[in-house]
Amino acid sequence: MKWISIATVLLVLVSVESTAQITIKTEYFGTSAYRDEHNQKVGNSKGSAMVYHGSANLPLSMKKNESNQPTIWGIGLSGDYASLNNKNIAEPLVLSEILNLQMSLFHVRPLSEKWSMMASVGVGVYTDDTRFSCLRFRNVLGSAGLVFVRRILPNLELGAGLALNNAFGYPMAFPALYVNWNYGHKLTCSFSALYNVDKAFSISFITEMGGQMALTELNGDDKIFTHQYIVVGFRPEFKVSKHISVPVTVGINAVRNAYYDGRSLSAFFKAMGREYDPCFQIAPYFSVSIVLQ
Repeated sequence: MKWISIATVLLVLVSVESTAQITIKTEYFGTSAYRDEHNQKVGNSKGSAMVYHGSANLPLSMKKNESNQPTIWGIGLSGDYASLNNKNIAEPLVLSEILNLQMSLFHVRPLSEKWSMMASVGVGVYTDDTRFSCLRFRNVLGSAGLVFVRRILPNLELGAGLALNNAFGYPMAFPALYVNWNYGHKLTCSFSALYNVDKAFSISFITEMGGQMALTELNGDDKIFTHQYIVVGFRPEFKVSKHISVPVTVGINAVRNAYYDGRSLSAFFKAMGREYDPCFQIAPYFSVSIVLQ
C-alpha cells in the first residue's frame, strides 16, 4: 500500500501519449515462497500469478503552438484481472483474484518554452469479486494528479507535483515525480534503457513497477489488499508493422508484495513503519504484449 496509492495516479500521468495507443498484455509470475512481515516463511505457503491487462490512451484533441509544443486533451482507460494461484495458505492472507477498472481524463499544456503541465482526474473500481452485482461504493476510488515538468536539456525532462486519492475514505495528497531522458536516436531512458537495433527490432533492459489492489472487507472491517511487484528483465520488441509492435519481457519479479492493511490513516502510518511487507519471493517472470498505435 505504501506504493500503490501513489502509483494509481502517477502511472496515468507518465503514460500520457500524444497519439492513440492500445495495449493488451499477459504477465506470468512463477511460484515462490510466501513470507510474513517479519521476513519469515509462512509454513509451506507459496504461490504464482497470472495478470491480464488492457489499456487505451485516446487523445480527444491536440494542437501545437508556434514552438511545436502540444496541448492535449484525452481519455485513458485500463483494466486488470489478476489470478493468484495460492497454495498451502490456510488463513485469509492472500486473495485469489483481483479486478481493477479505471477511467481518467488527462490534459497536457505548455506553460512556456521550458515548462509544461500534466494533469489527470479519474475514477476506478478495485474489487476482489468479478460479479458486478456485488460491487459496492467502498470498491470505488477517485483520483487526481498535477505535475509541472521542466525541460532541463533538449533530451531531459524532470517534473514534480501532487497525486490525490480517497483510498482512506477521504482525499489525501502524495508526491508525484516525472523523468524522461533520451540519448540520440538509438537510446531512450524512462525508467528503462532501450537500444534500437533497426526499424523492426529493439531490445530494452527494464525495471518496472506494477500492481493491483482491492478495496474489500475482512472480518467486518474495511481493508485494502495490495498486490504490488517490481519486475527486472530484458524486453525484445518486434515491430510487426508501422502501427503494431509485440514486446516480450523475460526476467524476474524482484519482489511481489501481497497483503491486507486497514483502510485508515493510522493503518497507513503503521505500514510505513513496517520493516518488511508480506510478499512472495523472487521468481521467474514472463510477459507478452500487443501494442497498437
